[in-house]
Amino acid sequence: MEIELRKGALRAGAVTHGGELVSFRDEEGTEYIWSGDPAYWSGRDPILFPIVGALKDGTVQTDRGPCHMARHGFARRMEFAPAEQGEDFVTFQLRDTPETLEQYPYPFRLRVTHRLTDRGFATAYEVTNTGDGPMPFCIGGHTAYRCPLYPGERFEDYSLVFDEREDAPSVAVRAGGLLGGTLEELYLMGTNKIALRHEIFDRADTLIFDGLRSNGVRLVNERTGRGVRVEFGQFPMLGIWTMPEKNAPYICIEPWQGCAACEDETGRFEDKPHAVVLAPGQSKTLAFTAEVL
Repeated sequence: MEIELRKGALRAGAVTHGGELVSFRDEEGTEYIWSGDPAYWSGRDPILFPIVGALKDGTVQTDRGPCHMARHGFARRMEFAPAEQGEDFVTFQLRDTPETLEQYPYPFRLRVTHRLTDRGFATAYEVTNTGDGPMPFCIGGHTAYRCPLYPGERFEDYSLVFDEREDAPSVAVRAGGLLGGTLEELYLMGTNKIALRHEIFDRADTLIFDGLRSNGVRLVNERTGRGVRVEFGQFPMLGIWTMPEKNAPYICIEPWQGCAACEDETGRFEDKPHAVVLAPGQSKTLAFTAEVL
């Protein structure tokens, strides 16, 4: 089921399957979210929960036994229930099921709120431990923004411009999606800009940054100044991705609380970088925003 959101001249669409925001259009009718064309990538705005990225050998250990999950977890493939709704917002809810407990042995409630703002949209994730013991989890966004946005433009016309000058090498993606070491190319060393080229992602797959100074990044055509700014400061990590070897016309800007398995990790969920552990009844909320430039 798709739900339309309205605020002034802004329009958006959110769907119960995966709880995603699948469309956002500005007052001129420009669409910012990728269409999901399977010729490039069928995703649009998947929610990464209760893991981000891949597990080592598809498994991670917990105090309740092993968890077996595919990359990015199960939430993106599940049907959410509408919990609250207004003209300019919707809240979707996902609860544990026998299917999820087989993969992730924890009772939980995940509420996702998509809300239109004056110049864009905000997405908030609220995770609650509804069980009787500690619950580890990771969560992340994966919004794909159309790039280029306008006819006559190229992917290479755009840059990612961060709020601050950074000194942050990108974590390297190894075989099987595991993380280890850093990339030879130091993409944010003494600069705040990454000029987009498909060759970057053909070599690196994903740019992954941990502990950036910046709270936000602009995806912008610097000649026109048009684009979108994503505020991700509540999340400790940021992923940047587009499908390698496809020359795909989109770029994903992904705020992460947690990441894929590291080559040298202990194998325990609680030890994963930036994993959150909630006490029984405890909740954690994380949000990001996107604003039209």
